[in-house]
Amino acid sequence: MLQSLNLDQGRLPEPLRDQYWQDGFLFPVPVMDAAEAGDMRAELEQIEAEWLDAGLPQPLNTYKRINAHIVMPLATRIATHRGVLDAVEGVLGPDILVFSAEFFIKEPRTTQIVSMHQDLTYWGLGAIDGLVTAWVPLSPATPASGCMDFVRGSHKHAILPHEDTFDENNLLSRGQEVAVDVADEDKVAIEIHPGQMSLHHGLTIHGSGPNTSDDRRIAAVVRYMRPDVLPEGRQTEVMLARGSDSTGRATLLPPPAANFEPKALARYEAIRQAQAKVMMKGAKGQNAMYDSATSAN
Repeated sequence: MLQSLNLDQGRLPEPLRDQYWQDGFLFPVPVMDAAEAGDMRAELEQIEAEWLDAGLPQPLNTYKRINAHIVMPLATRIATHRGVLDAVEGVLGPDILVFSAEFFIKEPRTTQIVSMHQDLTYWGLGAIDGLVTAWVPLSPATPASGCMDFVRGSHKHAILPHEDTFDENNLLSRGQEVAVDVADEDKVAIEIHPGQMSLHHGLTIHGSGPNTSDDRRIAAVVRYMRPDVLPEGRQTEVMLARGSDSTGRATLLPPPAANFEPKALARYEAIRQAQAKVMMKGAKGQNAMYDSATSAN
């Protein structure tokens, strides 16, 4: 287990901020006690047990993988966790919006992978600097369990061409893969453990291999953005995590009061439908999480 970086009262000191902007990623950042992360995992797995066959409008996995913070208080608590936000503030500044949050899970002894890609490829935001992804493990993320691999300095490029594979073994929405060869020696394995997290730029090329371990690889993945990078000409549904938004371009979402409450489910579905039109624009295949949202397009 790699030793955590040294923070300044929970915040990124200038050398670590510089390292993030130089490399396009930063790890392992300490954000909470390992026991707290363990409690979060237990709560998530209790939700899975209670809601898997509860007659939700969409499969439970859809809610875990797309905008979980809209319908699951656990996702909101992680996204607004003080330790996480204190570190994120070192990258984005004091005004922080939650663009999306999800639970990304690889089951043990499975072959599913995440192809090398850039996060900002299909989000309709362009090649912006003001977005950072926090990857918060609720179980160990190691080379054996399929931790992420980052390509150092790749965030300094624009959005590169990607190819859609729609491979069933690929966990991404379109099976998107950057259309350049990434040598193994250019990959940095991002091993992090419960209590730690990693941060990466929206243009950083990254992916991950299969989970060959005997444990689930579970992570909460939160995309944060500064208000000034909100797209112009349309209202964007985001959640205020810290500070304020003075742009007028955001529709601020309320945190859910309970799991899958009716008003939150209705709000969630409207947002999923709208996002599907952006995420799957020009796609020649379909993803089960977006099928019903894109069938009329």
